[in-house]
Amino acid sequence: MAKAKKKTKSETGTVLVVVESPTKAKTLTKMLGPGYTVKASVGHIMDLPKSRLAIDVDSNFQPEYILVKGKAKIKKELVSLASKSRKVLLASDPDREGEAIAWHLAGLMDIEPDSECRIRVHQITKDAVVQALDDPEPIDMAKVNAQQARRVLDRLVGYTLSPLLWKKIRYGLSAGRVQSVALTILCRREKEIETFEPQPYWIVEVDGSSEDGRRYHLKVEKKDGKTLMVKGRPMKIDSAEKAQEIVETVKREGITVTSFTTREGRRKAPAPLKTSTLQQEAARRLGFSPRRAMRVAQSLFEGINIHGRGLTGLITYMRTDSLRLAPEAIGSIRDLISKGWGKNYLPEKANVFSSKGRSQDAHEAIRPTDISLKPEDIKSELTPEQYRLYDLIWRRTVACQMTPAKIDNSTVEAASGPYGLRQKGAVVRFEGWGAVWPIETKDDIVSPAVEGETLSVDGVDQERKETKPPARFTEASLIKTLEDEGVGRPSTYASIVETLYDRAYVEKDDEKHLVPTALGRSVDDFLLDHFDGDSVSPIVNTGFTATMEESLDLVEENERDWVDVVSQFWEPFTRAIAEAEKAPKVPPPPPEFIGEDCPECGKPLVKKRGRFGEFIACSGYPECKYTRPILKKIGVPCPKCGSEKGGEVVQRKSKKGRNFYGCSRYPDCDFVSWNKPAVERCPECGGLMEYKGRSRTPVCTQCGHKGVE
Repeated sequence: MAKAKKKTKSETGTVLVVVESPTKAKTLTKMLGPGYTVKASVGHIMDLPKSRLAIDVDSNFQPEYILVKGKAKIKKELVSLASKSRKVLLASDPDREGEAIAWHLAGLMDIEPDSECRIRVHQITKDAVVQALDDPEPIDMAKVNAQQARRVLDRLVGYTLSPLLWKKIRYGLSAGRVQSVALTILCRREKEIETFEPQPYWIVEVDGSSEDGRRYHLKVEKKDGKTLMVKGRPMKIDSAEKAQEIVETVKREGITVTSFTTREGRRKAPAPLKTSTLQQEAARRLGFSPRRAMRVAQSLFEGINIHGRGLTGLITYMRTDSLRLAPEAIGSIRDLISKGWGKNYLPEKANVFSSKGRSQDAHEAIRPTDISLKPEDIKSELTPEQYRLYDLIWRRTVACQMTPAKIDNSTVEAASGPYGLRQKGAVVRFEGWGAVWPIETKDDIVSPAVEGETLSVDGVDQERKETKPPARFTEASLIKTLEDEGVGRPSTYASIVETLYDRAYVEKDDEKHLVPTALGRSVDDFLLDHFDGDSVSPIVNTGFTATMEESLDLVEENERDWVDVVSQFWEPFTRAIAEAEKAPKVPPPPPEFIGEDCPECGKPLVKKRGRFGEFIACSGYPECKYTRPILKKIGVPCPKCGSEKGGEVVQRKSKKGRNFYGCSRYPDCDFVSWNKPAVERCPECGGLMEYKGRSRTPVCTQCGHKGVE
């Protein structure tokens, strides 16, 4: 009897699919079933060592990659599985970082980069995954080179500039190519605020009414037909005397309507979300930090266990600067709008949006993978933060394909002697996309007025005001500015802000605005002196950094060589470093005395800053090591020990700059809360009442009873 032919490796074994995240591996394992083995690299498996530069600047800037610490076991398992598998598919994230991870994995598992080993999954749904599996491609070396160029540039800047800061300012400081630009933007705004000189002006407002009861609230804006307004403010009413003259004139002369006009306006649907706008809207509407928004988005992308569907990726890839939607997605969205809201809410043709400048258009905008999965239908299967972010993404996606909102803009103008008065208003005549996404308008509704009619003067008020300095940045507005300036990319926005916190260069004030610390200001001043303006390497100049980002984009598009980009940067940068080495050491900032003496040695106490924020310390350090935290009392007894031992709730700051609340007797009392406790206890059950997020209404932590604002 003839022996059966032995099967070859290509005919046996499973297909090994390597992803970045263990969560994604779990999702794909259940989705693909037998015949596939899915494993995670857990992010980068190879990287530059932390202990040295590891860039050979004399050999075309070749980087020295080593196995990431703690990844030996993962490497051994992946290499072993690859040797037993009939095929290996590298399914790391579909961006530059993911492409570099795939390239490193290919090297470890002895896979040719130009073989069909790479799949890119833009959404974790059965159809998208199967389509990707059916269409493997070579590793995109242009993307790899773009990532490698960014990594090398960042390493060269960080590992060259940081030691310079140690010598000139303080040991242990660090600087980064993009983060230093962000710090400069924040410090520049702080200087604008400090040098701002307020200008006084007076507003004069008149309450008037018609015989049939229509009411108006008009502002004085003209005199003798000439405007009193400058940049939206009545700056030419610059004294109390002028304001009083207007008040007396209006009371004496009365008000006569000179015109009433209504203009039909249309507001186009907002664009779908991309990384930067997702972070901005999540901050504005949900109070999420950029890092939190991306963490929650990652969980929605990688897969949620949905009843009847199993593990399902709910949104498309969340690191993107594209505003494109796939044709099949647009078709599903339009079908949903037609059935759910009707023809009036559906435009004749799909709305199309384009990104400014270069965008990585291989991705789509951020959208639900299945628009029919409404947020309220899967709320029970999501965490509260997942539900809120998914609801935000779902609504914005639906809104982007709806008809324009129709808003009537009305203006009533009136005269009183030589003075002209005006009230502007808006009426939403048809909500359009506003049915699912908030329409924001500051104007009130204005009742129609009749030209020539006289209005009775019900009241005239004058108020002194002053121009205000520009506002400090929030995390969201900083990200928007970085994007507008062309600094950074979708994958870097969240880490830029977090790095500034980690380095103690920036902290948050009570209103969640970003404030540069004294240390941050010192670092920025030094960098501006040597790496901005006339410097041969102006690395803290936004225009210079934006040009560098464009160069990296050209590398990705295979239009520039990455070594050439790095080389053109390195030569002038080293010259700038050499010049900066000649600068004198920056003197330390003067101590900030608090007006108290040390209880242990009697020397003055000063305010200092450490890894975990500001604290009080003795000026006699190191001889005297007395310290204490800075406690900001909020006038609330500690819910845990206040009645017995007199503890009070104090506001503190976490390492990341986030406010939290704890007992003044810590560590003897361990009460702590992210939410601000209210003074009153719950009238229903006696439980602790807290203000959650930005709400002004306290809620009971036990029974959910809502208090009053």
